[in-house]
Amino acid sequence: MPRDASELARRLARDAEAVCRHYLSNGRRQGRYWMVGDVRNTPGRSMFVRLSGPDSGPGAAGHWTDAASAEYGDLLDVIRKSCGFIDFRDVAEEARRFLSLPRAEPRRSPKPVRTPVPAGSPEAAQRLIAMSRPIRRTLVETYLCNRGIKTVHDAGALRFHPRCYYRPDEHCATETWPAMIAAVTDLSGAITGAHRTWLAPDGFGKAPVDTPRRAMGGLLGNAVRFGAADDVLAVGEGIETMLSLRCALPAMPMAAALSANHLAALLLPPTLRRLYIARDADAAGDTALAALTERAEAAGVTALALSPRTGDFNEDLRAFGLGALRAALRIQLAPQDVVRLMRRGTVRTG
Repeated sequence: MPRDASELARRLARDAEAVCRHYLSNGRRQGRYWMVGDVRNTPGRSMFVRLSGPDSGPGAAGHWTDAASAEYGDLLDVIRKSCGFIDFRDVAEEARRFLSLPRAEPRRSPKPVRTPVPAGSPEAAQRLIAMSRPIRRTLVETYLCNRGIKTVHDAGALRFHPRCYYRPDEHCATETWPAMIAAVTDLSGAITGAHRTWLAPDGFGKAPVDTPRRAMGGLLGNAVRFGAADDVLAVGEGIETMLSLRCALPAMPMAAALSANHLAALLLPPTLRRLYIARDADAAGDTALAALTERAEAAGVTALALSPRTGDFNEDLRAFGLGALRAALRIQLAPQDVVRLMRRGTVRTG
């Protein structure tokens, strides 16, 4: 009975087409290859699996490459990713089941157990972020583009989770929805929390749930950050609001505090000299603006308000376009920041 990964992979490769038909059922054979969208069995043609070839080495049967993502592997990787397994023991057992092989003998050493952490804690937030992936070519890009945010600068704070847990309340069953995950960090860059925005399955809008936005972990004083702040920083409430400003001011570092109350309590970098506060046009936004302005000026920081024409800057971006948003911001910036911070920066989306 095969006990190691290489032998299991060789046995699967001897019947590569049957493996593909079972685990990559949304694909089809084309010549010597099985073509499919990706290793998670998405319809498409960017991934190809060799159906014939030597048992090992270059060109071996069962080896695959995804031209879109640059991922590659063997048929054990196909089983792992298409089935959503994490532990190799589960992958091996599924491969043995497919090959009609006897079950492996139990290991003598105990299986490591992941230490549970409290729900909603900073540790739980860190695990969620670690389980997520970059937003490039995901529903997050689709969602943001639909909000008028065509490019994202310094997107490292944003991640994508395809099946993020959502539970309306303690009496309801847990659901799974795709989600935009945002890392909340302190001034040193340490992750203290996470913000989840559950998305519709096609990425056009939020998921049809009661509370499509929720935060977890340590939020007070911290924020979702885009770019590294030095002497100038723009801050506001929502992620989409600050990303809209970032489209117009790609060279300005920004931070989203996630709510009006948290904006009022945001901790300021010690090197800061000028703070732009992107206010939401409502009573809570006015209160946060006044509180943060008072704190900034007490610390010797010049505070300047950035005011939208509508309810917030994302509404402005969608209603009037990027050019109009840039023009409206230009007259609200300090003169020394117009040239310095309104230059077009390099686009980074991953």
